Amino acid sequence: MKQRMALAITLCLMMAVAVFAQGKPEHKYFTTKDGVKIHFMVMGKGTPVILIHGYTGSAEGNWFRNGIAEALAKTHMVIAIDCRNHGRSDKPQPGGPGRAEDVIEMMDHLKIEKAHFHGYSMGGGIVGRLMTLVPERFITAGFGGSGVRETDPEWVARVPKDKEGTDPEEAAASRALRIRNAMDNGKTREEAEKLADAPRAPRTSATTAASAAAASTPPAGPRLDLTKITFPVMAVNGEFDRPLAKTVRMHRELRNFTNVVLPGKSHLTAIAAPYMPKEYLESVVRFINANEPKK
Repeated sequence: MKQRMALAITLCLMMAVAVFAQGKPEHKYFTTKDGVKIHFMVMGKGTPVILIHGYTGSAEGNWFRNGIAEALAKTHMVIAIDCRNHGRSDKPQPGGPGRAEDVIEMMDHLKIEKAHFHGYSMGGGIVGRLMTLVPERFITAGFGGSGVRETDPEWVARVPKDKEGTDPEEAAASRALRIRNAMDNGKTREEAEKLADAPRAPRTSATTAASAAAASTPPAGPRLDLTKITFPVMAVNGEFDRPLAKTVRMHRELRNFTNVVLPGKSHLTAIAAPYMPKEYLESVVRFINANEPKK
């Protein structure tokens, strides 16, 4: 028991030293062309990595609480955006989605020409939208809890069925997200907990993902043609989060595609601390480091 306690204390001290050495993330803002104040967090130095959170999430919750941002910041400049209607950014449409164009404006504001991109759920939808709008600004693209689905009915019919089920910890992760979202929208902790615990219709990981996908549906515009994408693309999905439905087309059409499926994980437990498996963080870091531009 004493040995285990000593080991735990040592690990905590090592993590504290590592975070101190890197410094704390900076909180910054810019204003979009339509007058929306956008918050983003910056940490580290090097090639830019832009992280885009999921629906009702935030930059801090999606990327810093689980250690992904800190891990990437060891060798890169991490920029994690709070999408409009989320986190510390303005909320012109409370409960509304984020917008890909805000990410482009943030890059222009920071004078970033090209970057690695990684988005979760709604953030993955935004990454897909950016791939249609500014493919020339990508080094790599990462989809977490998301992907690019088949649109042709014939191909849709050929997609193998995904495994049924859910991570038993998904409900707790969902409650924590609802509390945080309510607090981001001005509720006290007590008020947020009451809202989170109010009776509601049962939700599976699939319906949670469907809601996030609906919120991130891009406006009418150019359709994404994966056959024209030349940069590396990655997808990370939980085993119970319909990974086949999201990635079969990517396997079929992309030239350079990496796929990661997290055993036993659902939509939220794949990414949310403390449920996220180490494979998520390690896979993202390994993929981005392996595809770093040659100097």
